[in-house]
Amino acid sequence: MEKAKKILIVAGEASGDLHAANLVKSIKELYPNLTFFGLGGKKLKAEGLDLYHDLTGLAVVGFFEVLKNLKVFRKIFVNLLKKIDKKRPDLAILVDYPGFNLRLAEKLHKRNIPVIYYISPQIWAWGKNRIRLIKRSVSKMIVFFPFEERLYKKHNIDASCVGHPLLDFVKPTFSKDELFKRLKIDTNKITLALLPGSREKEINTLLPIMLETAKVINEYFFGRIQFLILRSPAIKEEILHRTVSGYELPLRIISDMTYDGLSASDFALVCSGTATLETALIGTPMVILYKVNFLSWAYIRLLIKIPYIGLVNVVGGKKIVEEFIQFDCSPQKICDYVIPLLQNRNRLNRLKLELLSIKESLGRPGASLRAAGIVVDFLKKLP
Repeated sequence: MEKAKKILIVAGEASGDLHAANLVKSIKELYPNLTFFGLGGKKLKAEGLDLYHDLTGLAVVGFFEVLKNLKVFRKIFVNLLKKIDKKRPDLAILVDYPGFNLRLAEKLHKRNIPVIYYISPQIWAWGKNRIRLIKRSVSKMIVFFPFEERLYKKHNIDASCVGHPLLDFVKPTFSKDELFKRLKIDTNKITLALLPGSREKEINTLLPIMLETAKVINEYFFGRIQFLILRSPAIKEEILHRTVSGYELPLRIISDMTYDGLSASDFALVCSGTATLETALIGTPMVILYKVNFLSWAYIRLLIKIPYIGLVNVVGGKKIVEEFIQFDCSPQKICDYVIPLLQNRNRLNRLKLELLSIKESLGRPGASLRAAGIVVDFLKKLP
């Protein structure tokens, strides 16, 4: 019997853990004789990963926030290298998380361990100097967007675009009427969703801004509007309850029903990140919010090379969704834009059509299985 090959997986943050878990599930369907170990979260562990450390609990935003946790990251990194030297994986699959994973790719390359990188670092936004590191250390890039594949091939890096795995599972379970009946929510009111992020730092920064915005919007549409906070599984519910306790708003916290909540909402305030793409796939009009501490923002501004920060706008190649970034991320500025928009059905419908075009540009469902096929083909060529 063929000896089971060992695969190292490293994924950080909730979205990386989700995509990595779906990839592992698909790989096992095609190539059962494998063992997986490494870093990730609960979803990877549920797929059989021998989990050394849950990185999703360490998700932080901003350069200086990372610096504050540097000792913790360094300890995890050093311990992981010891595990790698002991277990000698046949292949490493590194998922997003570039601050950690690109450094790890260099170490793996020196150990002659081939690396497949799944979910490209945002080299198109900042850090194009990372391309040289990727070319030196990574055997294969598996990316979500066609423009990423073109960029890598331009630099003679082996890359394949598989489409976006969100297409496989971003869909509501219930209709709006069914959901609101289950939750005992009024179907006749305007419904505005708040998605404050999947990291505690994002919640602490953005949720108060969203709630202050909701307060002004509620005063304007008094009695005709309601709000849903859609909680990420990575965030403890008590953190949200603590933040909303000082606000008297027609508001509900909804857990584990993000896609249903978005589908049932007329509009959304969304933290920049994967959630913007999920909201676009559902087709719910939105605005994008992003704010970090001043020093982190000053550092980011030096690096960023594109006019937009929201993934929806990057994929669309133009501003489809309004962005409220850093100093513009204030309740008054957001309200000045959102309140007239909520009253303009034609503008909302045009925005929905633009979001539909984003969905169509992402290709066909089945991305995780296509990515798994690439991994398995790679494995079969290994000695």
